[in-house]
Amino acid sequence: MSELPAVEADARPLVLVTIGTDHHPFTRLLDWVDDYAERRPGIQVLVQHGASRAPVHAEGVDFVDRQRLDELMARATVVVTHGGPATITEARRQGRLPLAVARDPELGEHVDDHQLRFVSRLDDAGLVRSCGSSQQLCTTLDKALAQPGDFRLEDDAEDRSGAAARRAGELIDLLSAVRWPSEPRPLPRSGQAWAKWPDVTVVVPTKDRPELLRATLRAIAAQDYQGTIITLVVYDHVAPDHSLAGGSGDRPILVLSNTMRQGLAGARNTGVLAAETDLVAFCDDDDTWLPHKLRTQVEVLRAEPDTEIVCSGIRVAYGDHESERILRRTSITFADLLRSRLTELHPSTFLIRRDAMVHGCGLVSEDIPGSYGEDYELLLRLARRAPVRNIPEAGVRVLWHPRSHFTGRWEMISTALRWLLAEYPEFRLDPRGYARVCGQIAFAEAAAGQRDAALSWSLDTLRARPAEARGYLALAVACGVPATTVLRMLHKRGKGV
Repeated sequence: MSELPAVEADARPLVLVTIGTDHHPFTRLLDWVDDYAERRPGIQVLVQHGASRAPVHAEGVDFVDRQRLDELMARATVVVTHGGPATITEARRQGRLPLAVARDPELGEHVDDHQLRFVSRLDDAGLVRSCGSSQQLCTTLDKALAQPGDFRLEDDAEDRSGAAARRAGELIDLLSAVRWPSEPRPLPRSGQAWAKWPDVTVVVPTKDRPELLRATLRAIAAQDYQGTIITLVVYDHVAPDHSLAGGSGDRPILVLSNTMRQGLAGARNTGVLAAETDLVAFCDDDDTWLPHKLRTQVEVLRAEPDTEIVCSGIRVAYGDHESERILRRTSITFADLLRSRLTELHPSTFLIRRDAMVHGCGLVSEDIPGSYGEDYELLLRLARRAPVRNIPEAGVRVLWHPRSHFTGRWEMISTALRWLLAEYPEFRLDPRGYARVCGQIAFAEAAAGQRDAALSWSLDTLRARPAEARGYLALAVACGVPATTVLRMLHKRGKGV
């Protein structure tokens, strides 16, 4: 980590630029800022550049902790940010009208265009000053330095903490605003007859569960779907069992090896890229589809060309107990998914338009540590593009058991969830969603025996939302209650942490 330059000792006006911690380089903004710093030696320009290269003419630091960043924002004459909601919120919380430069996915600066859309909406609402070119940024910086009062957020007689909450609320309202009809959208009428049902590819990643895998394949073959179902069994860096290949004429089974990064995400991507059909479904090798699952989902996609993914409810089996997890809503937005993981939207229920991934939001992320939560992260990206559709009935029997790929891998789970918070700063704009993920991290740290980290994350959880039960469960485990006992009680009720 690079050392933070001395700021307080410098009498020059301070321009603070924060690029965030996204792993995509933001060279464009760095070039603009460097050019400005070279031509304005009387101005101190400090850049928090994250994973991007360090500036040449401006001063740079790769990372600044939150408390120090708040102090710098409060001192700065002007604050320039990328299009991350959390960074913009913090700048406004410190009384600054930020100059925002959105990352552009076409330039390899982000995975999608959500920053472009978000900054555009904020600019229209007068909550930021959007800058889309080097000339515009330089001109706006000069204006802000000459007339700093125009870029300060006055509280008037309003209490400062109340003003900060109001500003955050304005951003939350904009973030959560739905571009789609807010009224419940009914599902299309089922039972329609088509001359030809579309072919569907099912991707089944597997490793070392042959008995469970065969049950999964039998359930796929037993679908009451009248079209062809092509099953791709993808072995994740173990010797494939080619004896599984074959199947009947309209239920062929192909056996592949993972050609991407080792892990669940790479195995799924191997199957998606190998698929030659417009529709792709996922199914884990320990889950079984109920007979009507695929037919009812295809009916939705056939009737709604704008829909890109359809999910369904699940029937959770844990030991001798079974319970249904069914979400009664038929449309789920990005804001809904920030607020709750919605366990009902299990990856084994996913039916997706292949083009929405390959030429849209991207494949399953292989950057997530251990591939933990890769299905949820994919849902977030898809939900940014269009609402996720859901059939409010169980379509898959999901088996929870000790041989899950993630059982006991607490350190990896904690790392993956912290990665998620870093990649999606929008969580900080939703206290319920932020507390949920912090609580999961706290529980994972407690289960891994990291008591200090568990206590720290538990406090973060309860500060964000005092009613978040995961914070208290993590504290209980940190104080000696076995994590396995807590999980066993939750799983019997069809719930998880």
